[in-house]
Amino acid sequence: MTAIPPTRRARPKRLADRGYDLILVARNTARLETLASDIRGRTGRAVDVVTADLTDAAQISVVEERLRTDESIEVLINNAGGALLTPLAASDAAAYEALINLNVTALTRLTIAVLPGLTARGHGTVVNISSAMALNILPVSAVYSGTKSYVLTFTQALQQELAESPVTVQAVLPGAVRTELWDGSGVDLEALPDESIMSVDDAVDAALAGLDAGEPVTIPSLPQISDWESFEKARQTLVPNLSQRVPADRYRG
Repeated sequence: MTAIPPTRRARPKRLADRGYDLILVARNTARLETLASDIRGRTGRAVDVVTADLTDAAQISVVEERLRTDESIEVLINNAGGALLTPLAASDAAAYEALINLNVTALTRLTIAVLPGLTARGHGTVVNISSAMALNILPVSAVYSGTKSYVLTFTQALQQELAESPVTVQAVLPGAVRTELWDGSGVDLEALPDESIMSVDDAVDAALAGLDAGEPVTIPSLPQISDWESFEKARQTLVPNLSQRVPADRYRG
């Protein structure tokens, strides 16, 4: 059984085709039911629908309870997310608080809810959808890039924590994907170069291929995975000197 919070990028049909039964989570019951009916009819898989707004703590708790108690769950895809790409000084603080709740708090709570069961059952997968804007930080992306950077570092820390565990954790960093994410984001998707926008199907296929290949971090647009590995190696060279008893020489008179 695979649990999938909102389905803009997850393409649950792909997972049903792989033989998974599904739990679909989103706010719009009618759309979920339509999608679920289509998947059931086409694949014969069981599809449950859970209506929940993951910016609301009470509604998150319903999903958490399902993740904690349903022993059939093998995979959690943390695909819930939103985007606001506007100058911070002219922004609505409440809107950004809701964005943080969705992109950060919900993802964290759902992961915490599912992990004990996956570990106890001796297998399982968590896929966290970050964004290329965790790395490509822009003047209008202070909060959005911040939340997606959190998803990336949260996932990397969790990978270390679970290194000896049977549970697999993957971070996916898609670039611009043609989805509803852009509606109300402050950026018109059509204003972006067409060659920079990936289709949902291609993004999902790349993410699943990366998962199959055992990639801890999958960046669907990146031609050479060695570029990411070099980036990570450069970061690791900083680690021995990030915490020392005395300041670096340049800070001492």
